[in-house]
Amino acid sequence: MIEIKKIWHYLTRYMDSFLLIGILILMAVGLIVLYSATGANMSRVSNQIINMLVALVIMWLVANIPLQQIMRLALPMYIVGLSLLIGVALFGEINNGARRWLNIGVTRIQPSELMKIAIPLMMAWYFDKHEITLRLKDYLGATILLMLPVLLILRQPDLGTALLIAASGFYVLFLAGLSWRIIAGLVITVAASLPVFWSIMHDYQRRRIMTLLDPSQDPLGAGYHTIQSTIAIGSGGVVGKGWQNGTQAQLDFLPEQSTDFIFAVFSEEFGLIGNTILLFLYLIVIARCMVITANASTQFTRLIAGSITLTFFTYIFVNMGMVSGILPIVGVPLPLISYGGTSMVTMLLGFGILMSIQTHPKLIKT
Repeated sequence: MIEIKKIWHYLTRYMDSFLLIGILILMAVGLIVLYSATGANMSRVSNQIINMLVALVIMWLVANIPLQQIMRLALPMYIVGLSLLIGVALFGEINNGARRWLNIGVTRIQPSELMKIAIPLMMAWYFDKHEITLRLKDYLGATILLMLPVLLILRQPDLGTALLIAASGFYVLFLAGLSWRIIAGLVITVAASLPVFWSIMHDYQRRRIMTLLDPSQDPLGAGYHTIQSTIAIGSGGVVGKGWQNGTQAQLDFLPEQSTDFIFAVFSEEFGLIGNTILLFLYLIVIARCMVITANASTQFTRLIAGSITLTFFTYIFVNMGMVSGILPIVGVPLPLISYGGTSMVTMLLGFGILMSIQTHPKLIKT
């Protein structure tokens, strides 16, 4: 018994127990909803369990990496990720009109997922190196580091991923002390540039925005996803229809019900009460991440922890917003709930960094 305790202590010495428990509870909820969303397809559930185990192992490995080593990985990871994105642009596989995947022989990879972690790491490292003499030109340099991969991802095209990566980089800029006047100027510039953005957007992207304003104009086409998901959420009522009793999901009216629209399945089956509990679970995880951010001892750890926390919140907000019909559909999974291995690994890799920040000896500026 004593040996088991020693082994357990060794395995969890760099794991944040509070954060880990919150993550595991959300994963368990995800498996319960996935079982219903897939029509009791155990093969699909088993695959997700494997995805979760792989992601948990990666989180554990990253949590055990000292902070100095994580800092050293920032530049190489960014360079590798940017090189892979260039490789996608030149040699990537085309699927459904999009060039997002790169075949490396033994498997296919989606380099844009790597950039979700590489960008905030690189920008946090960059600001840490310029902390003492931080000037406007440093913010411009960081913006260039951000825009290079974002533009490559937009070219694929993958608007949803590009926006999320841009958001994660903006959070680093904001936390690094970017002036509110500059932020206001950027907002005005973006607003003034909307007609230009509209003219260069793809037809399907324009349809998504127009569908957001009036889904009924194409109820069997572009508006189908929004209409069916809002029906599912509304029909759940206060207490829901019960597990595996949601008609929209069980009768296959709801599209992508195990991935991007799994929140609609959850809402229909567990209702407003279930949604409140789910939001509370997410709030617990976010609150713990914010505590870790507040306790960070250096510019690098504060920036990377804050960016990961805010990006996690953005994932939740965007997914629930698009499923509820208040945001355009951009193909963003619900963190720790939606089916998928890549997003799960990326998310838990970020949590591993947070745990390393919390449990390792604090970095000391020299």
